Amino acid sequence: MAETLFWTPLLVVLLAGLGDTEAQQTTLHPLVGRVFVHTLDHETFLSLPEHVAVPPAVHITYHAHLQGHPDLPRWLRYTQRSPHHPGFLYGSATPEDRGLQVIEVTAYNRDSFDTTRQRLVLEIGDPEGPLLPYQAEFLVRSHDAEEVLPSTPASRFLSALGGLWEPGELQLLNVTSALDRGGRVPLPIEGRKEGVYIKVGSASPFSTCLKMVASPDSHARCAQGQPPLLSCYDTLAPHFRVDWCNVTLAEERPGYLRHPDGPPLHHPREHRGAAADGGQPRGAPATLHPAHVQCAHR
Repeated sequence: MAETLFWTPLLVVLLAGLGDTEAQQTTLHPLVGRVFVHTLDHETFLSLPEHVAVPPAVHITYHAHLQGHPDLPRWLRYTQRSPHHPGFLYGSATPEDRGLQVIEVTAYNRDSFDTTRQRLVLEIGDPEGPLLPYQAEFLVRSHDAEEVLPSTPASRFLSALGGLWEPGELQLLNVTSALDRGGRVPLPIEGRKEGVYIKVGSASPFSTCLKMVASPDSHARCAQGQPPLLSCYDTLAPHFRVDWCNVTLAEERPGYLRHPDGPPLHHPREHRGAAADGGQPRGAPATLHPAHVQCAHR
């Protein structure tokens, strides 16, 4: 009862400050081919002082869309675990997305129905530094997407993966919820996760260990229900439970995409445009997978 009385006057002030005012503007700089993560936190939209924590009773959800369109651009996704948790805008821009994109975000207070708005100006450019042609994607079954989007768990994943790869700097290229790849919302059982695909790039060639786990022989063992070939110690366990039967390796060069054990394959976007691989035209809004929408708003 005492805790409720403490939060009541503060909530009155906070709700009054979440009125529908002129949108604030923030400029961000996503890079083509690199993961972009922007946190939609309650503190920012409530304009709280640094020393004041958000009361647990505040419920805020968000809606984000490309300016002039009802949805987000196809490369950008939104997720939020619950109104108690922050929201995330995340994705990896393609070369077709270079330039300026404006994302409009509206925060809704689920108790008072007040709103506040924010405008994110995305100046999308090319990354600097060496190319990262060696790219690997891992299905991590022990985590949901929003659990690896903050910088700390993402850095921990890259550090652990460094024990399986040749020396060289590893960079996070993309994060995709398993729900966006056709996965299903798990049963409400403690410890069950939706899973997340994490894509990593490097200038260093793949290690023998990674080549072995992604080899046809290893895939054949997986198809028969046997464990995959893994010639090195799993440095990601126990913090990250990787599905080693779902590891994809690819060497990407300008104009084509080559898998380590196969011939060069033309990259569809180099000569057919985004629509050729099922994508939408540049600047067109993206539609979220129904399961992902359920995840974001449940």
